[in-house]
Amino acid sequence: MLSAFSQTWPEGDGWLYEPKWDGFRALVFWDGDELFLQSRDCKPLSRYFPELVAACQQQLPAGLVLDGEVVIVGSAGLDFDALLLRIHPAASRIELLARSTPASFVAFDLLAEGGNDLRALPQAERRRRLEAVWGSVQPPLHLTPVTRDRTLAQDWFHRFEGAGLDGVIAKPEGLAYQSDGRALVKLKHRRTADCVVGGFRWRKDAHDEAVGSLLLGLYDAAGELHHVGFTSSFDKKKKRELTALLRPYVAGEGEGSFGQGRTPGGPSRWTAGRDMSWVSLRPELVCEVVYDHLQGDRFRHGATFVRWRSDKPARQCDYAQLQSVVPYELSQVFGLSV
Repeated sequence: MLSAFSQTWPEGDGWLYEPKWDGFRALVFWDGDELFLQSRDCKPLSRYFPELVAACQQQLPAGLVLDGEVVIVGSAGLDFDALLLRIHPAASRIELLARSTPASFVAFDLLAEGGNDLRALPQAERRRRLEAVWGSVQPPLHLTPVTRDRTLAQDWFHRFEGAGLDGVIAKPEGLAYQSDGRALVKLKHRRTADCVVGGFRWRKDAHDEAVGSLLLGLYDAAGELHHVGFTSSFDKKKKRELTALLRPYVAGEGEGSFGQGRTPGGPSRWTAGRDMSWVSLRPELVCEVVYDHLQGDRFRHGATFVRWRSDKPARQCDYAQLQSVVPYELSQVFGLSV
């Protein structure tokens, strides 16, 4: 069951609110003999998280299907980069990471119990049964907090962000589980930032004719420009127009934007088969973008272009403009009563 983004909170009663976890969405299938951990797009995850497989087998009753999120907790909150490192071809590397940066599974829905399909039951009833099943289950397995109090949920929305949580999910408590349906409401943080356009990538089917994405940068305190993300929120016509706009800013030797700072990089195992080449620009163009979430010191997702900022010097586009949120102790999040 999926969610649709909304900028407004749902009105009225009959809603269950939960924190939105920033990890790998996963389903757990456990029949008492074999445990299968599966991603949202049906890819097997069990081999990448052996500590979760063992914990589920040891602590959960047989006949369950759970919906939840695989997360890794670091010193500053949820660590999505550490999760990405787990998708590794070498079993020895996975075993090492499972010991050094163990994962957790946060359950938020119960789809089957005792071998019985519960998806037709209302959300509130599935939650009640999930709480009953959880009982004395211990870490690394966790039950997500839930509340019917919108004021408390709005407090979570702001307080939990420092721990890396991605917003709040609102669920109609009478709703049956709708596979592939966007029946849930997703409330996410959206902020603006002024960024240097340090480069661009061509659109894959129109090299030298249309821009695919703008590469965004911010200056650190030492004056180095770091690549922080991209924006590709332009229609086909605008992407062709951007070619003429950007061409005068193409950098010559020694004029490039991302020097000693983090660069957009090239192919990796995450980008196999894709052309990751990019064109460097002189660091002179500035644009305002909307972003929803920071992953460390870069944008977690693609940003949305708002406008050009010809009135703002590129050197003023620094990390200091980003709103800083004090990290919230994740142990308190996991320990909230429901």
